Amino acid sequence: MGHHHISEVNDEKYIFTGRSKVIVGLVFVVGLILTFIGVNQIKHEDAHKSGAANVEEHAATNQDLPVHTVGMQDDHQAHGDESHAEEHTEHAEASHGEEAHGEEEHAEAHGSHHGPSWLARLWANLLLNSYYFMLFAVGALFFLAVNYAANAGWSTLLKRVIESITSYIPIGILTLGLVIYFGKEHLYHWVVYLNQGLDAGQPGFDKILAGKDWFLSSGWLLIGVPTIMIIWWVFRIILVRLSHKEDEQGGLSFFKKSVIYSAAFLVVFAFSFSVLSWLVMMSIDPHWYSTMYSVYNFAIAFVTSLTVICFFTLYLKSKGYMEVVSDEVIHDLGKFMFAFSIFWGYIFVCQFLLIWYANITEESIYFAQRLTPNFKWFFRSNIIMCFALPFLILMMRNAKRHPKVLLVAGSMILLGHWLDLFIMIMPGTVGQSAQIGVLEIGLTMAFAGLFIFWVLNNLSKRNLYAKNHPYLLESANHDVGV
Repeated sequence: MGHHHISEVNDEKYIFTGRSKVIVGLVFVVGLILTFIGVNQIKHEDAHKSGAANVEEHAATNQDLPVHTVGMQDDHQAHGDESHAEEHTEHAEASHGEEAHGEEEHAEAHGSHHGPSWLARLWANLLLNSYYFMLFAVGALFFLAVNYAANAGWSTLLKRVIESITSYIPIGILTLGLVIYFGKEHLYHWVVYLNQGLDAGQPGFDKILAGKDWFLSSGWLLIGVPTIMIIWWVFRIILVRLSHKEDEQGGLSFFKKSVIYSAAFLVVFAFSFSVLSWLVMMSIDPHWYSTMYSVYNFAIAFVTSLTVICFFTLYLKSKGYMEVVSDEVIHDLGKFMFAFSIFWGYIFVCQFLLIWYANITEESIYFAQRLTPNFKWFFRSNIIMCFALPFLILMMRNAKRHPKVLLVAGSMILLGHWLDLFIMIMPGTVGQSAQIGVLEIGLTMAFAGLFIFWVLNNLSKRNLYAKNHPYLLESANHDVGV
């Protein structure tokens, strides 16, 4: 409403300048440097804690064995006490051995897989960021397919931005696949447990994990997860190729095929995304389950991908591109961000209240671990950043049209859902010692630099508009009517 009628959309091509490449490259490099510093920092802390623990253990051992702490006044006394000391030593060692064996059995029964804590923390952060940035691309692909299936015209001008974000999927396949393959023992204690091959009645046997071994298996994890993501990538290739052929040849045949493939993708996506979220994320806490977990992960994927689409569009407009994208289109993007922040809040409350009300131990333990003193501030901040602030900021109509307001609200959404995944991953991998430090900041910067570079580079390869799309002019003249 308020802009003149557009009868033609001219070609535009984004130029990924050297200066922009240097800036994005610096984000990546600085992220890697901070990651290296963070890893060395926590390795040093681990070594310090290990040394302190050894000193305490040595002191405790000496206290249990007074014969070693009392000075030998003369050879006769030493010889006279020799038999008594040997008996005491043997008794202490036997007691210590039984205690250690009991602790070992207890740890095995609970699926303990702790090696060096710095290594567990590194793998947990790699999982967090590889999954998080992959969600941007997958959510964008879902949005692309939904617009085709719904015959939506308003977002047609954003189609190239959406397609460029989906181009990150193969990087997501590579990074997430490598993390799962090499870090599985540090991330999923059911992997360690199943490798032990325990039978019923043996010490450490876990009835719950044994009952889930048909699904929680190396085959599903190492073959199923990459296969699912490759299927998504194949659909992406098909839709983008049809889009490019439409640009070159025109006509409606490519658009109609895109609608059919998009509808097929939505059906496949609904099941496959659920399986992937169960395997990659929910199995971190394998004794726990939630029937709403996949929907919760979908809410994260969709609202963050909408935010990323909005950010890239605003960036291009700030550089003088895509001026034909009106405030009406930006307004609709803002409405989607607003709506799905509320949707996430709804799913969060439903999952939390159902578990809280039922108060079943195997379900409530999940939230009990996340409401401990170490995590409760993360937990509360998550609700504020993912729901409360976006809701309050984007409630007004003008806020959804104002770039700076959208950037503030979108930043809250992206940071909040990074924290959301942090809370989902860390208690089951790193434990109560988890914190946000140099490693977490650095690794996230490195992934962000890689993601931005990849998307902008892909964006620079083609015309910014799908010029022969049947709804292009409808998008250019989009009017919400208020």
